[in-house]
Amino acid sequence: MQKKTLIINGVVRTVIADAKTSLADVLRKQEGLTGTKVGCNKGECGTCSVIMNGKVVRSCITKIKKIPDNSTVITIEGVGSEDNLHPLQLSWMIHGAAQCGFCTPGFIMSSIALLEENINPTREEIRDWFQKHRNVCRCTGYIPLVDAVMDAARLMRGDVTKEELWFQLKEGDSMLGTEMIRPSALAKVTGTWEFGADLGEKMPDNTLHIKLVQATVSHANIISIDTSEAEKMPGVFKVITWKDVPGTNRINGLAFPTNKGNGLERPILNDKKVFQFGDALAMVLADTPDQAEEAAKKVVVELEELLPYMSAPAAMAEDAIEIHPGTPNVYFTTNVVKGEDPKPLMESLPNIIEDDFYVGRQPHLPLEPDVGFAYFDDDDNLMVHSKSIALHFHQLMTAEGIGVDPSKYFIVQNPTGATFGYKFSPTIEGLLGVAALVSRRPVYLEFNMFQQITYTGKRSPFFMNVKFGADENGILKAMETDWSVDHGPYCEFGDLVTTRGSQFIGAGYNIPNIRGEGRTVATNHAWGSAFRGFGSPQSLFASETLIDMLAVQMGKDPLELRYANVYREGDTTPTGCPPDVIALPQAIDTIRPHYLKAKEEAAAKNKKGGNTKYGVGVSLNIYSCGLDGPDSSEMWVELTPEGVTVGNSWEDHGQGADMGSLAISHETLRPLGIKPEQIKLIMNDMQLTPNSGPAGGSRSNVLTGNAIKVGCENLLAALKKADGTYRTYDEMVAEKLPLRYEGKWTAPCTAPSVETGQGDPFPTYMYGVLLAEVAVDTTTGKTAVDKLTLVSDCGKIINKLVIEGQLYGGLTQGIGLALSEDFEDLKKNTTLTGCGIPQIKDVPDNIVLIHQETPRPLGPYGASGAGEMPLSAPHAAIANAIFNACGVRIKHLPAYPEKVLAGLEALKK
Repeated sequence: MQKKTLIINGVVRTVIADAKTSLADVLRKQEGLTGTKVGCNKGECGTCSVIMNGKVVRSCITKIKKIPDNSTVITIEGVGSEDNLHPLQLSWMIHGAAQCGFCTPGFIMSSIALLEENINPTREEIRDWFQKHRNVCRCTGYIPLVDAVMDAARLMRGDVTKEELWFQLKEGDSMLGTEMIRPSALAKVTGTWEFGADLGEKMPDNTLHIKLVQATVSHANIISIDTSEAEKMPGVFKVITWKDVPGTNRINGLAFPTNKGNGLERPILNDKKVFQFGDALAMVLADTPDQAEEAAKKVVVELEELLPYMSAPAAMAEDAIEIHPGTPNVYFTTNVVKGEDPKPLMESLPNIIEDDFYVGRQPHLPLEPDVGFAYFDDDDNLMVHSKSIALHFHQLMTAEGIGVDPSKYFIVQNPTGATFGYKFSPTIEGLLGVAALVSRRPVYLEFNMFQQITYTGKRSPFFMNVKFGADENGILKAMETDWSVDHGPYCEFGDLVTTRGSQFIGAGYNIPNIRGEGRTVATNHAWGSAFRGFGSPQSLFASETLIDMLAVQMGKDPLELRYANVYREGDTTPTGCPPDVIALPQAIDTIRPHYLKAKEEAAAKNKKGGNTKYGVGVSLNIYSCGLDGPDSSEMWVELTPEGVTVGNSWEDHGQGADMGSLAISHETLRPLGIKPEQIKLIMNDMQLTPNSGPAGGSRSNVLTGNAIKVGCENLLAALKKADGTYRTYDEMVAEKLPLRYEGKWTAPCTAPSVETGQGDPFPTYMYGVLLAEVAVDTTTGKTAVDKLTLVSDCGKIINKLVIEGQLYGGLTQGIGLALSEDFEDLKKNTTLTGCGIPQIKDVPDNIVLIHQETPRPLGPYGASGAGEMPLSAPHAAIANAIFNACGVRIKHLPAYPEKVLAGLEALKK
């Protein structure tokens, strides 16, 4: 142990800690300064950045033994208070730079050190600084962060005032479409927004800490699990295996009726087999995390290792054994049957093109690892707090497996450091529930980044073959599709994502005659979970690449060929229904001058010669809003003496559920003259809030937004007097009228048939046309994205800061999907860097967003969703731009430099 004197936020503190203890742990666990976050714990992400002796340090890798005595340390808590914010905190709020907010304290601390050195930085100097100090953000696309630093510098220099930058709503005005700051922003920029691990530091003294015993192979029969030595270790309360689980020990995967499995393939704790690397085999419950960790090493697991099937083709081979005995590896099939059979048509059409495409196992890479806790409340209810973005789904999926009465089981969403969809599936909820039920004590489980990356779900890879047939003018007449979905070993939502192939391969174009078949395949690689786009990024990569290839084959311009084929009045989607609005021709008209200019500039650069080749590419970006068919959402609103309280379960993983709830409530209640600060939000606690449905599929802004509108309209109707004025709270009480009103909205849609893929599944869609400009180094094969221009049509904008944050962030994840992100190699792809997370210098500072607002008939106030469209196909635009630059066609992502180099070599032959 060492004793150190540290001056923390101006206060002299005596610290006694083990020499190997990190500064982050001292700050968080001993000093209670939880504003400093810990993400990777390897110095890769910068969430833990603080200022020590005037320099930015990553506190997770700064050991106490290396810190000089009497060092000064400044954390986010020492920067500014709610009443006296630092200019950087103000500017972070003004620019919507805190989305999930997990990286925010680290970025602000890093920025403070920058501005102390350089009060007038350029944008490139800011980007260089964040790159040097390893500050990584997964949500924002970085541009709002650079904007925030630039304006903070202006504030500090006196070039501008807070009042000039800070949006203020005038009394009686609408919030819709404004740059109103989201309600959670203040807590996020001051470090007081308490994430799961922050709350974990404040759990009761009798809390048991959970550490998992996990599989280190991908496929095996379990022979035995011996916990005897582990249970003798100091501080161990119990080691739980499958034998101790009170319930069925199975997650309910909510399988489709035509699924050949029963939907109960995933155990909470594996009992008979290991199905993937990282499967949970036992839980050690101990008084401290270190004790649990040491005891976990003593659990002896005997396995009979089996051949792992690490891809869909491998699992579909004739000699492959059933991964789940009794269920075929190909366990779900869906079809597309639209119009006439394309095969005879293809024989008569003059322009035919066909190819194979692959989009892989993209990792989500939130900077906050999975975390949660559970306990029994005073009414003997099992309470599970987690990062769930599907509270009511997850209760339904885990109650029987845990062995708990659903009426005594509630899930609460903690403030969440992003999920990007992986938490659409339950991860640790079942583990926490079992541990609390068996121990009858509070329990806490926190993953490290290795566990986050290796255990949680990934984007499901699609192996696709697509064939287009077009007439002499390039008008698409027929399409044939075949796709296989590698969904890993667990079936939940595998059938659903497979249907997205039938809905989005060829989306955006009127293709009258389609036949296709898709299938879901069980493998031993990472289990598939929802990821921003959920099926569309895979599907659109195939069709948006193939349409480019058709243009090249016919000698046509790729943008103009798209323009000739996109939806117009009277056209239908691949599911056979009309588009909700016609938006794509206008969007192409808008982007055309940008495209022509980009082509001219690329040609001029290429004319100069050199090893770098420049190119442009385009894609349609399309996604839907809702879960297939008559999807529903619920909320409640209550009149109070201070204003109104709005309750819903619109789960927030950084996308802005708080702002959506506030803005739609405020707009509906404007006749009352209500101010935003009079609207209180209660969100995401099953004991308090109704079933608003999961925050996935870009459904919440439409489904829950409409429910909020309906509920607030019901309140208005109750308040309205005969003379057209509105009752006050006191008048409602005096007349003994109800103060609370429900809101429910159901999409007037029909789920597509599995046999034909035809139906009207979604109330609204989102549309975009993207232009990518790239530079390819022909000596290394490395591609740099120089500029992105997006014409976005998400209907009427609810909040400009929120939607632009979503667009920047989605496009940036598309750059990662195109060029660097993967989870294929279990030895290489196990860190943020190893998975290829884009850092700031991997993302252009030049991203142009052009808003086209076509009102949606079924959207609240004409709005659609926003979050998933920008990740639907930027990787296709980038791959198309690579071809335009150097002639190499990438059909298998990511476009690693070695793939581009191999393509260049092939062109020489």
